[in-house]
This record gives sequence, C-alpha cells and structure tokens, in this order.
Amino acid sequence: MKMKAFFLGLAGLLIIALTGCNYLETAGKAQDGVTTIKIAHYFSKTHPQNIALNEKFKPMVEEKTNGKYKVEIYPANELGDEDSFTSGVRIGSIQMAITGMGLQTANPKIGAVEWPYLFDDYEQANRILNAEVGEEIGNSFRELGAEPLAWTANGFRVVSSNREISSMEDFHGFRMRMPNIPIFINTGAAMGANIQPLALSEVFTALEQGVIDGQENPIVTLKESGLYEVQSHVIETRHMFSPNVYLMNKEFFDGMDEETQKIIKEAADASAQYEWELLQETEDKVKEELEKEGLKIIVPDEKFMDDLQKSVEPVYEDLYEKYDWAEELINKIREQK
Repeated sequence: MKMKAFFLGLAGLLIIALTGCNYLETAGKAQDGVTTIKIAHYFSKTHPQNIALNEKFKPMVEEKTNGKYKVEIYPANELGDEDSFTSGVRIGSIQMAITGMGLQTANPKIGAVEWPYLFDDYEQANRILNAEVGEEIGNSFRELGAEPLAWTANGFRVVSSNREISSMEDFHGFRMRMPNIPIFINTGAAMGANIQPLALSEVFTALEQGVIDGQENPIVTLKESGLYEVQSHVIETRHMFSPNVYLMNKEFFDGMDEETQKIIKEAADASAQYEWELLQETEDKVKEELEKEGLKIIVPDEKFMDDLQKSVEPVYEDLYEKYDWAEELINKIREQK
C-alpha cells in the first residue's frame, strides 16, 4: 500500500509539472477564446485609482483588442489583501494588480522611491519615476516575475491625530500607526513618535478605542477609509511620497504578441497619467471636505518642516551603510529634482 501511495503521489507531481507550464496560457480564458485580465487593488470604488482603471484602462484594452481581452477590476481587497494579490501576480493566479512598494521586502531597492523627503511635489515624482530611475526599479520587479506597466500615485503621506501637533516635541509619546515595513517604522521613530505597526484594516478600531493616537497615509486615503471620523487634526508633514505601480504577471505579458503588449502599455500609461491628475484634484477637494467636517489642517511652519527633514538624516546614513547601491541611486534622484 505504501508503494502504491508513493507512485500515485509521484504521478500527481508529474501531472502538475506537465500542466503547470500551460497554466498562464489558459488562466482567465473562457471557452469563446476571450482572455480575461483580472486586476486587484486595495482602493475604494470611488478612489482615483479605481476610477482611472474603469474610465481609461478597461475600455482602451477591450476596444483596441476588438474584444479579445476582457478586463475585470476587483477593488477594495475583493481578491485578498495587498500581500495576497501581489503574490498572485507573481505566480500568475491574478493577471494584474495595482500595488504599493510592498515587494521591497523581497528586493529593498523597490522601496527606495518611498524613502523620506525624497520628492518635493507631484510633477517631480511623476517625471523622475517615468524615466531612468523608474526603469531601474522596474528591473527589480521583473526579477520577481512581475512586469511594471506604469507608475501611478498614491500620494504624499500626512499625519492625522487626536490632538494638535505643531512641533517635533509634540511627537513625543504620540502613538502612531505605520505599516509594518522597516523604512516606515524607522522614519516615524526618527520623527519622535511611538510607532505601532498595524494592518490598515485594524486602524479605525484602534483609533476609536484610543489604542493609538494617530496614523499616517495620503490624505485621500484618510478620507476614503473613513479614518477622519475618529481624528481631529491633519498635519501636512508630507514625509514620504508613496507611488503605486501597475504590475502584470511577467510570463502572461511576455506571452502576448507585440501589438497586444503595445495596447496594454498604452492603456496603462493613459490610465496612470489620468490618475496622477485625478488624485491631485481630489486632494484639494478632500482638504475642503475635511475642514467642513471639523478637522483642523496644520501646515508646518518653516522651522517645523526643517526639523522634520533633519530628523530623518540618520535614517539615510543607516541605509547607505546597509546597501551599497543606495547612495548612488538617491543621488541620481536628487540630481534630477
């Protein structure tokens, strides 16, 4: 019986090996030959990221491929959290996703574009990410099995709180949620806050119950997630710029003919650039809406902002010592500002 089980198991492995190479070719294909591109992301239905996908990427791909490709968009973590659908793209169970820089856990260079006080404004970030620096980071994604199609914007990160913060001293003892990623934790600690790593899904309850005093995110995320309902202040620290990237499974992308690849790239570029515009317009509206809701928005004065930028200098010193590529890449970005 043991020998029979062994051979049955071996046969199963052989079947997987023989059929696995065809998985990506058949994934998403209906009987009528139409290929489905499933796109997963964590943004709400009304977020600029989701709007851009629906108004630009989806119609462009479906129309220009004459219906040979169908696009299905799954917002708000409908296909799992970011780690899940990012992994899905890498293995091919999901064709595409809009992700942050979470894959920096596999390749730290991916996270370099999110280091503190690296970009000053949206124009600068857009221009630099869509040039040589973006292509260099793009190669890091490709090594992990994901094809980067376009850079898009999540936004400059700000701090929301349950009290006024107008100087570095006000951060002392301030319990602030940040993603459980070293660069975030180290940046927040350098600013003087007591960092509490939590999943985004846990933040509202933690704020409501007073487990934490505040959190940091792009201001549109603050509004879309409803976190503003349990906060009283927003401090425009703009301490990090968070980009997003359109990622497609590399084997799936490489399996397309050149004309289809061109269509996919053009649709991604059009959608991403539309999102850059929408996000900035939405930010201005969100600030007005938050003030109407009673939140006080604090713009740091020159001294406070200077202190914030100086506080993260040790973070860079540690990163330069840890990664031999870091200083050269950061200097390349700063030279293009």
